[in-house]
Amino acid sequence: MRTMGTSIDRLTSLDRLMLGASTRWPQDIGALAILDGTSLLDPAGELRIDVVRTAIASRLHLVPRFRQVIHGPRRGLGGPFWVDARHFDIRDHILVRPLPPETDETGLLAVTDALRRERFDPSRPLWRLWLMPGLPHGRVAMFVKLHHSIADGMAAMMTLAALLDTDGARPVMPAAPWTPAPPPSDRELFDDTVRRCLRGVEHTGRMLIRPGTTLRHAREAWPAIRELLAEEPATRTSLDGMVGPDRSLTVIRTALDDVKAAAHAHDATVNDVLLAFTAGGLRTVLRGRGEPVQATTVRAYVPVSLRRHGSGPQQGNLIAQMAVPLAMRESAAGEELRRIAAATSMRKARARTSLGTLIRGRLARRLILFAVMRQRVNVTTASIPGPTGPLSLCGARVLEVFPVLPLIANEPLGVGALSYAGQFAIGVIADRDAYPDLDVFVAGAREELQALGVPADALSTVKEARG
Repeated sequence: MRTMGTSIDRLTSLDRLMLGASTRWPQDIGALAILDGTSLLDPAGELRIDVVRTAIASRLHLVPRFRQVIHGPRRGLGGPFWVDARHFDIRDHILVRPLPPETDETGLLAVTDALRRERFDPSRPLWRLWLMPGLPHGRVAMFVKLHHSIADGMAAMMTLAALLDTDGARPVMPAAPWTPAPPPSDRELFDDTVRRCLRGVEHTGRMLIRPGTTLRHAREAWPAIRELLAEEPATRTSLDGMVGPDRSLTVIRTALDDVKAAAHAHDATVNDVLLAFTAGGLRTVLRGRGEPVQATTVRAYVPVSLRRHGSGPQQGNLIAQMAVPLAMRESAAGEELRRIAAATSMRKARARTSLGTLIRGRLARRLILFAVMRQRVNVTTASIPGPTGPLSLCGARVLEVFPVLPLIANEPLGVGALSYAGQFAIGVIADRDAYPDLDVFVAGAREELQALGVPADALSTVKEARG
């Protein structure tokens, strides 16, 4: 029996938005990793999957969401909430997907996209991990995905790191026994709903009692809200369009020190370099399609984490959004990066609140979505800081990790970067119909990096990745 001071673990408004959007646009956060698979394979070359399952199962107490499901109560008992799964089997979540021998990177990305398309079973926890042996030189790929309602990008990275080792020699220990907690009763749900309503009334009362404070907070928040919903809309281009079911994937490798050096040389940040990379690719696409670029502006969404820096796994979504205009006009790479840095510096200074505070209620969510689509923000970027030192899984070192972002509504391009162990790994995902020329985007973006003095290695693109 829960005490009166213990609240039910309800989904936030932002979590519910992610859940609702998934009926049309799956909101799954993914990461594709390449491991040195030597210690993961037995003498016969078979993957030691039971050892991997035991190792990860022993860490699941650090990530409660990975043994929970979402339950929707009957009418009058509040919104959906997290509850321990009645039956949990690690074998449903850690799977083996063998690759054909000597599969190249293009083939790996095609398989990854097929796994990305697989829908979660809502009766089970919303995460899954596949190990894919068969890469050259004994390497093993690992694709992890979890639903956005579990965590935002930064929290997802912390969660993944918690399931791995910082010491490759750490022994594998069996998991401690786990018993699911009983779900809350209808009475507990009703009491929790009443308490939440009373807190809402109390909050409204404080706002009315202190109108001066309320107005001051509104004035402080308005510039950031206007930035998202009421600025001059971006230029109409062929980049506009709703996201369909098919994707193209690309990965690009760079060194974090090179990216930092380019950022420092132009009074910019690592995230500014990623935005300049994106702008260069979009400019090349528009030019290749015969569209004007000189007076064209494309707006990009950049998630802003509201988390306090801390260690260990975290859960939930605690982010705001920053909308950054990207000028498509021809200019020197350094000039464009400095302009982006100035724009982001100004916008970072604005007071921001969690997106969840803006989308409470079904009507609010619809109005926000309409306003966002009017702004024609059709690309999202995210630069996620990861561990500075190497991680390993059962002694197998994680060599590189690429983020795989979700797409939604009229945002058919996602450009994510992950800083890990001295690398700056970029993963690009695009709606295939909107970007049949994704290779053109990649070529232009890579040229932008090189113009900034950031070498980028040979890359692979999957144009026809289908599930």
